[in-house]
Amino acid sequence: MAPKWRELADRIAEKIRNGEYAPGKQLPQIRELVEAGEGSKSTVHAAYKALEAEGLVTSSRGHGTVVRQRAPLKRLGIARYDKAKWRDGDEVAFIADRVASGRAYRRNEQTQSVSRMPAPALVAEAHGLPEGAEVYARARLVKEGTQPTHTLTSYYRPEHVEGTRIVDPTPGPAGRGGGFRVLYDAGYEIDHMKEELFARVPTTDEAQLLQLAPGEWVMELHRTTYTADGTVVEFAIGVHAATRFAWAYDFKVPDSAKSEDESK
Repeated sequence: MAPKWRELADRIAEKIRNGEYAPGKQLPQIRELVEAGEGSKSTVHAAYKALEAEGLVTSSRGHGTVVRQRAPLKRLGIARYDKAKWRDGDEVAFIADRVASGRAYRRNEQTQSVSRMPAPALVAEAHGLPEGAEVYARARLVKEGTQPTHTLTSYYRPEHVEGTRIVDPTPGPAGRGGGFRVLYDAGYEIDHMKEELFARVPTTDEAQLLQLAPGEWVMELHRTTYTADGTVVEFAIGVHAATRFAWAYDFKVPDSAKSEDESK
């Protein structure tokens, strides 16, 4: 049998999902539920903390416990990198996610710092460089309005980006079409990518930077971007607030046996 706080949390979660507690609505005070016979003060408190950890509500001093305002952003898979978006237009990846989610955006919701630094081991390995070789790090904090959604730091070889807009720290994407358009104009057209995802507990600094609720996890993304000849032109590490994204992938199912037959 589930503990009482879990049963209460599940009942409230169901009311949130069916709209009885709408986005932005404040949940009853703890004492109100205690008086209604829903359990002791510790039971109700534990239920509310569980709902907060699951991303259904937020709690703050002076505002109580409030149902989260919005559904998670749709974080596109392959479609967010469509060349027609950034090569021929100005729809960089984070903007493509906003458009797909039906959400407004401003270009300056992405801020960044740029530095030239010795490559950490993971970055050096991805680029095929000796550890400590210099790379450019372009670190971005992306927000939706005033709420941070994720960080993304891209690492580049200096010879690929020196003197380009990628090393300009001005807020927003690196000019029209963003970083991929800059690489394209420099003769490094991106061809394929590898993405790896890891769920983990955030560091104290990440929890503060992303304004995470207690118990909220993050998704760490590693993205390696290649040209057609296999040259790595970007290695990126992203840290995403787990409850603020829904990861969406739409792709053609491969048939490796058929590919092998066709190559004979």
